[in-house]
Amino acid sequence: MLENYIQDPYLRALVLLIVSFIILRVAVFILEKIILKLTIKTKTNLDDLILKKSNNPLTWIIFFIGLKISFTELPFNEVTSLILQRILLTFAILAFTYLIMAVFSVSFSRVVKRAARKAKTEANEGMLQLMGAVIKIIIIIVAIIFILSYWGVEIGPLLAGIGIGGIAIAFALQSTLSNIFGGISIILDKSVNVGDLVNLDGGVQGRILDIGIRSTKVKTFDNEVIIVPNSKLASENIHNVGQPEPKSRVVIPFGVAYGTDVEKVKKIVLKEIKSVNNAVEDPEPTVKFLEMADSSINFKAYFFVNSFENRFNAIDEANTKIYNALNKAKIEIPFPQMDVHVKK
Repeated sequence: MLENYIQDPYLRALVLLIVSFIILRVAVFILEKIILKLTIKTKTNLDDLILKKSNNPLTWIIFFIGLKISFTELPFNEVTSLILQRILLTFAILAFTYLIMAVFSVSFSRVVKRAARKAKTEANEGMLQLMGAVIKIIIIIVAIIFILSYWGVEIGPLLAGIGIGGIAIAFALQSTLSNIFGGISIILDKSVNVGDLVNLDGGVQGRILDIGIRSTKVKTFDNEVIIVPNSKLASENIHNVGQPEPKSRVVIPFGVAYGTDVEKVKKIVLKEIKSVNNAVEDPEPTVKFLEMADSSINFKAYFFVNSFENRFNAIDEANTKIYNALNKAKIEIPFPQMDVHVKK
């Protein structure tokens, strides 16, 4: 019908492309407006984000559909027409794959976290990142297989070749794969989480900043970032200060002179450690008489603070309070002495 008005096939194709693109774009625009009206009363902005993210890939899909329609007017031979149709469909599949991944990126973590809240559990950030990366890789592989199959490539021999190549790559990337599986192990075991305070083998102390696929970042108390391979982290001893609860014990050793009233010392020191900032009542603070040493009778004061971060300030404050209180009570704090007898 269109050829009655436009004789040139290329011009007809261009007109068809423009008209089909406009019609399809208007149809999508109307559909988006309807969806927005239906979702405007929802409590979450997830639907708005999905519509925003899907706008660009939908535009490309519409463009490729318009091209496919317009190509029917062009005087190509059968082989050329078939190749062009396959190229267009390939790009349409890629655009659709991009659409799926864009929607997945904005919705996956939100949906999982919402489900976790309803189930009164906590979603692990590291596990979400890992699962998201794996699902995206699967989506890409499926799209590639679909495209290759459409182009007539035999998938069976290709997969066999990939399997053999995969074994060779696995040997070459043994260290990297070890780190990846170490990361999976850490995330599944929940031995450490982002934000935990940890003591690692080798004297590394700090807070977990990030648990990645290959490595874990630890920020030390010196404000340095240490990158630990996941394979090493999964195989070494980890002292997680925040598990099972964030309380941290403080131990203050001290000694007084022989002849001092032991009960009086306990009473004075116990009062002081109970007044330390961030000290908790449970477990109850206590003072223990441990030994009669060469120059002093030695005690240890035990109490807990509400978090590991407050432990160092608590040590400083407790030592200061104990020293001042003993001095005020005229209780001698001895220092090591050695008597030397000179034989005449």
